[in-house]
Amino acid sequence: MDFALTPEQEAIRDLARRFAQQRIAPLVREYDQNERVPKELVREAGRLGLTGGVIPPEYGGAGLDYLSTAIVVEEISKVCHIMATEISFASGLAGAGLLLYGTADQKRKYLAPLARGEAMAGAGVTEPRSGTDVAGMETRVRRDGGGYILSGRKMWISNLEDADWFITFGQMDRQKKHRGISAFVVEKDWKGVEVHPIRNKTGFRAIVTGELVLDDVFVPAENRVGMEGEGFKVAMCAVENGRLFVAARAVGILQSCLDQAVDYARQRIVFDQPIGRFQLIQAKIADIALALETARLLMYKLAWTKDQGKDQSQLESSMAKLYASEVLMKATIDAAQIFGAYACSDEYPIGRYFRDAKFFQVVEGTSELHRILIAEHLLGYR
Repeated sequence: MDFALTPEQEAIRDLARRFAQQRIAPLVREYDQNERVPKELVREAGRLGLTGGVIPPEYGGAGLDYLSTAIVVEEISKVCHIMATEISFASGLAGAGLLLYGTADQKRKYLAPLARGEAMAGAGVTEPRSGTDVAGMETRVRRDGGGYILSGRKMWISNLEDADWFITFGQMDRQKKHRGISAFVVEKDWKGVEVHPIRNKTGFRAIVTGELVLDDVFVPAENRVGMEGEGFKVAMCAVENGRLFVAARAVGILQSCLDQAVDYARQRIVFDQPIGRFQLIQAKIADIALALETARLLMYKLAWTKDQGKDQSQLESSMAKLYASEVLMKATIDAAQIFGAYACSDEYPIGRYFRDAKFFQVVEGTSELHRILIAEHLLGYR
């Protein structure tokens, strides 16, 4: 594995860095407080080609490899991981299933505008009583004439108010468990689609999340993604890509934590010297640096594995996501300790990183789930 960046990768990294510093950084504090995603920035990122990721150019994308896309997500996350989430949606949670299983018409109608930053989307997988247990979802699907009727509730769905469409899932035959799940694209303005946002969240404030209600929603047959019973595969390929980008976002925040902790430790004077002179502060900074390097290597390895065309990268995916989210939580605690009371002030982003870090251990599979997946792969049970 050679992680030396190509000139093309350095160019896209520099473009993402400039966009993050010049366009996102001046606004992130305000839109985080106001709990809104600035759609205008998503569209601007699309015009620069930053939202296209791994989606082929014929479907509106940039045709990048996974490593290049992860580098873009990492750079944006140094300033705002929520904007990085939006930039990754076409290649990850919302678009990956369409790319692999969708028809050409579906890709042109839904995926291409998403990849160009002209539309926004969400993924309706988690439910009030089934998160980690995807096969246990209770949303029901029944055939109806030339289409399907969907009835159920999805919970903690991102882009709830801003999405133009959702890729969502339901059970056609519960006895078949995950083999009975089918996937569909549902437009937000269809009859029977309701959204109930949750306000004043602890973390991930800028992105609107909440409950997606499907009240006997009629979905035409042409909006089914993949074959009947392939919904679990559609969901898992999207989630696997999503885990790469969760790891990349965590790495971006880790880098920012390190940079800011180092700067603050050099400037803050206590007992007539910078606090960076104290060994306990030095130990925290060393721990953050080590966490950053190892998390980045695992994330790059996962991206490299996917770029080699390996369809089965679940082990690497779980390792990268689990490790990056776990060390991010500890790093934000250490960084907050270095900042002391100032970590409470939104003058510094450390408090925002601390609030968000906890939920990196939950999204795209809890830490407990990933430990089980890693162990079962190693034991040969999967």
